[in-house]
Amino acid sequence: MVGVNKVILLGNLGKNPDVVAFPQERNNETSNLVKKASFPLATTEYRRNKDGERIEQTEWHNVVCWRSLAEIAEKILRKGTQIFVEGKLQTRFWEDKDGNKRYITEVVADNFIVIANRNRQDETASHEPDPLSSILNNDTEPIGDLPF
Repeated sequence: MVGVNKVILLGNLGKNPDVVAFPQERNNETSNLVKKASFPLATTEYRRNKDGERIEQTEWHNVVCWRSLAEIAEKILRKGTQIFVEGKLQTRFWEDKDGNKRYITEVVADNFIVIANRNRQDETASHEPDPLSSILNNDTEPIGDLPF
């Protein structure tokens, strides 16, 4: 039987992405840097309890982007931005300095779409260029199907 590991989230960034660059080794030579962007994403659901009161429940998700998606995240994502994320769950573990095993489950993003940015002024009133236009053009390669 084949399994499916697919995550779809719509939420708001809890802080600006943290970006780290790692050297990429090929044929025992260090060449380009590989970027990793990570950020918390809040998803909120509302429901009514038995007394009819509206209850808000927020879940926090750790999201990770790699390579060109990380570069785009670094340039355009800011705290409060609402995004739609597609990806997969991945759990990793390590030992802390006391020898205890630590685990973290992350959403490794395959793609994201900016829905709204609470922090940007009205785009018609602002003279800032669109941040995507400086990144994407006719020569831009598609971001999908990246090996991680």
